[in-house]
Amino acid sequence: MTAPRLISCAVVTTLALSACTTAGSNDPVVGGPTAGGVVGQGSAPVVGSDPATAPTVVELTAEAYRAELDRARGPIRDAIKKLNDTGGKGLDDRLGRTVSAMESAVSGLEVLVPPSSVKVQHGNYVGALRSLTSALSDAKEDVAAQDVCTGPAVLTGADEIGRVSPVRDSARALASLGDYPADVVSVKISGERSRRLGNGSFISSESRPGRAYLELKNGNNRDAVVVLTRGKKKVISVYVRKKSTFKVRGVRDGTYKVYYTLGVDWDSRARAFSRSCTFEQFGKSVRFRTTRTWSQIRWTNWTLTLNAVVGGTVRPKHIKPNEFPS
Repeated sequence: MTAPRLISCAVVTTLALSACTTAGSNDPVVGGPTAGGVVGQGSAPVVGSDPATAPTVVELTAEAYRAELDRARGPIRDAIKKLNDTGGKGLDDRLGRTVSAMESAVSGLEVLVPPSSVKVQHGNYVGALRSLTSALSDAKEDVAAQDVCTGPAVLTGADEIGRVSPVRDSARALASLGDYPADVVSVKISGERSRRLGNGSFISSESRPGRAYLELKNGNNRDAVVVLTRGKKKVISVYVRKKSTFKVRGVRDGTYKVYYTLGVDWDSRARAFSRSCTFEQFGKSVRFRTTRTWSQIRWTNWTLTLNAVVGGTVRPKHIKPNEFPS
């Protein structure tokens, strides 16, 4: 039995990478005619100043207002629900579409003239929606930096800074005054969590009848999920806790690409870490091979270290969330 060792390494490089003249007293004065006066004096009427000519603002009837609320409610409700169902892949695009849908709907609500009986409540509702939309827009930076990695985590962040409760409260206030459909946040939003699987938990795996093992060492300060692919097929996905080691036994013969994601708070439904996530591809494929002779059976085991170490032989390749085989 032979046991080649691949160790990842990281290399950090810092790159330190106007003039005037005065006419004489005897010179003739040359120039065009001038006129003087005081602006604002006089008795000429101002056009439009007659109250009788001012446009009349007509408030919506209760029925018409209810219809406008419902028209805006659908797109906002659907956008928030779809965002809540989004994992790591495509999160930036989904968040952008959510913000766009909310911007359009809120802009329509802002120009409405509601019934006088709900004027204050309408203002509170629109203001709360505008505030939530701004918070989701601001979250784009956190998603781009991979500080926030799933749709539910985006909504959790908005809720923790107080942008979700006012929307729900103002929606209930409107509903109590005339059954106005304004509830747009239909999903359950949980507080920030730190969920973890047990070390060595298989998220998915094909059968493993082989003789070889793959030892995974995670010396990082974040948990990892390691994914092995053979060809275009994902065959093994396993959870390795921070500062831990695990052996995947029975690996079949073949050549494998190895991917891993590091992060905090494993969302099993999204199959992604919700915060502080990174995505890497191991810089070299690993090959498992079993050979038989009349007198012996030989196979190859591998050990992969996911954190940078002195003397490491393989540099990991940073990849985008959409490139990770989740």
